[in-house]
Amino acid sequence: MFAQLGEAFRRITGRDSRPAAIRTNEIIVIRPYRSCGMWVFDDPRVNLVQEPFVSGADAMIDRFVAAIPNAEKGFNLIFAEFAFPGHQLRLEWRRAEGTGNWYYSADLDMEGWLCPALLRYFAEPPKHIYVQAKAAEPESKPAS
Repeated sequence: MFAQLGEAFRRITGRDSRPAAIRTNEIIVIRPYRSCGMWVFDDPRVNLVQEPFVSGADAMIDRFVAAIPNAEKGFNLIFAEFAFPGHQLRLEWRRAEGTGNWYYSADLDMEGWLCPALLRYFAEPPKHIYVQAKAAEPESKPAS
């Protein structure tokens, strides 16, 4: 439904309803971390704070980042709807359910549900999402 509303908005206005910070990026980076025993992420560009991964997506992340030291303190999750050099997983859209969408990873042989926050990054649920996980560098503060 949300994807249909976004598409209708684009047809009527000729504009994309996603935030400008996201529309201009083809490859997106978020920094998931563990909080209260769950994988969550913050993204001020799209007004998300401690957005959780649930319903299998959390278990997929557990397996995917098992070899990244201290991933629970934060890691870089890079994703796009097209294959890019260095991607490690391809998620395949399976079906919509409720307000979210189920994706399957053949590499992990697992399925996970992505909530409507997905539509903060894509105008509609992509048929494929290509993903890479990397250890995060400690965040540094700009010199004053």
